[in-house]
Amino acid sequence: MKHERPDMIDVTPEGSWPALDDAARAEIKALADRQRAANGVLMKAVNYVGGQVESGLKALPEGARAQVDKVARLALEKSFQLAARTRTGPIGRTVGSDRLHKVLGTVTGAIGGVAGLGTALTELPFATTIIFRAVQAVAEEHGEDPQSAETRMECLAVFGAGGPGTGDDGIDTSFIGARLTLTGTALHRLIATVAPRFATMMTQKLASQSVPILGAVAGAGTNYAFVDYYIQMAHVHFGLRALFRKYGDAAVTEAFHAYIAESATPVNRA
Repeated sequence: MKHERPDMIDVTPEGSWPALDDAARAEIKALADRQRAANGVLMKAVNYVGGQVESGLKALPEGARAQVDKVARLALEKSFQLAARTRTGPIGRTVGSDRLHKVLGTVTGAIGGVAGLGTALTELPFATTIIFRAVQAVAEEHGEDPQSAETRMECLAVFGAGGPGTGDDGIDTSFIGARLTLTGTALHRLIATVAPRFATMMTQKLASQSVPILGAVAGAGTNYAFVDYYIQMAHVHFGLRALFRKYGDAAVTEAFHAYIAESATPVNRA
């Protein structure tokens, strides 16, 4: 399957790829199952912790969504540089497990919800950097260099995964199987594509944090859920990329979509 994007170039080598064996198909199915489970858990967590999310969204001040869009875009831009720096040195390398990232996300979410929407917006860049770090750690686990610009571009692509209420849940497979051109223009185009989806997710998070004090509890719970969600989607994204390097993008993508269709899990399409 070929995917055309103005900011991407296809570097899939020509020639024949080995056929998918039973082990590869089992791995692809496991990734599809992981995506389905991540979406289900996130939906339940947001509904449980945030109560009636739709009511929370209506309670946000007029213009709050535009503000969230701006903050989300800036947070992604800053995280692209900052997250990599925080993973260097003895301490940075130590804080790299999925569990520690969830703990960090939970703590920042609680702090961010103490004073309602104001502190929640301030906390958003910190939460974004924690998520980015977690995604980088997953990339490294799947054999990629987390410090390279190319891998960090792929980490940004994970933020394009949808969530509850977005109507386009899942991994956007148009980001996978081709490598992003490593230019400033391409970076800004990718962020422009990813930021609206990420902002939609963060608006739901902020809605649950909009009530002072109570927002601290909701912030802790939703941050845990969101960090976990993006970790799981990163495993899907980079797990598929690892399989592409072995079997080519066409066969793997076709099998992944087939398993997704079997479970009736929506897939993003660019």
